[in-house]
Amino acid sequence: MKIVVLAGGTSTEREVSIVSGTGICGALRQKGHQAILVDVFCGVEEVNWEDPFPQEYDVERAAAYMSGFNKDIENLKKSRKDFFGPNVIELCKKADFVFLGLHGANGEDGRLQATFDLMGIPYTGTGYLSSAMAMDKGITKDMFQMHGVPTPGGASMKKSERKETPQELGLEFPVVVKTCCGGSSIGVYIVDNQEDYTKALDGAFGYENEVVIEEFVKGVEYTVVVVDGKAYPVVQIVPKEGFYDYENKYKPGAVVETCPAPISEELTKKLQEAAVAGYHALEMESYARLDFIVTEDEELYCLEANTLPGMTPTSLIPQEAAVLGMDYPTLCEELIRVSMKKYQ
Repeated sequence: MKIVVLAGGTSTEREVSIVSGTGICGALRQKGHQAILVDVFCGVEEVNWEDPFPQEYDVERAAAYMSGFNKDIENLKKSRKDFFGPNVIELCKKADFVFLGLHGANGEDGRLQATFDLMGIPYTGTGYLSSAMAMDKGITKDMFQMHGVPTPGGASMKKSERKETPQELGLEFPVVVKTCCGGSSIGVYIVDNQEDYTKALDGAFGYENEVVIEEFVKGVEYTVVVVDGKAYPVVQIVPKEGFYDYENKYKPGAVVETCPAPISEELTKKLQEAAVAGYHALEMESYARLDFIVTEDEELYCLEANTLPGMTPTSLIPQEAAVLGMDYPTLCEELIRVSMKKYQ
């Protein structure tokens, strides 16, 4: 297949996306596909239109080209109105399929998916509506509560309606303050006093105009990937220090990730069933990853859903697939296969 792997973009997760896209593109080429790596925002200035998907292709060189724009992204955003970079749409139209290696805003929030739907461009992952709902942690919480998926209590708050104490929202310390539409735990704060709460609001509102405040649940983190409506093995996540924040997620050796999780069959089944329930509550298709906290009493709470979860060397989906005997390149093909069902 001729495949465009879209990565990069303009979100706070741009650099992680480039790593994901590089891995995906290399893996698909190992499988014999004519895959190319394209930055959705910075594009490709020069394209050989007689052979845009060449047999010989330097993935690392393409990744380095993309990374070269990292320091200039904010200035480019101010100087441009068009989100799609040079030749991006044209390449995507010529491809048999587009693999979305994007993370965060403008890639994972449904806007790109809706654009591609209108243009007839097939892509990996769920559709625009479920992408938009899952990206907004406030809406996610509402949908989980509506469908009986256990989730911590809390509320969303706009910057213009800022509440200076959690008590005004019916919450008590400790609480979690997090950006409404962020990813990779960027803009997430666990606070247990008023001074830190105020700082956390300032920090979170520095990223977005809406945040979520929710009760802090003490426990162990787990994650479950759901592919085509079926749950993969559970991963247990235990940071060596602090919590599962951005640094711990992408720093090798910072956390102990165990798959399958060293828990009872009963708890494994509960987590997998809750993951599938959350997947359906958000009307997802293809694949997603759902994150949980489990208390000492084995009460579980679904924190959020990721519609385009990381595909870096330290990411969680490849670990779960490996337990099923699926290597990374085969997983990439499987995600394309289940995504194609949207178009049948």
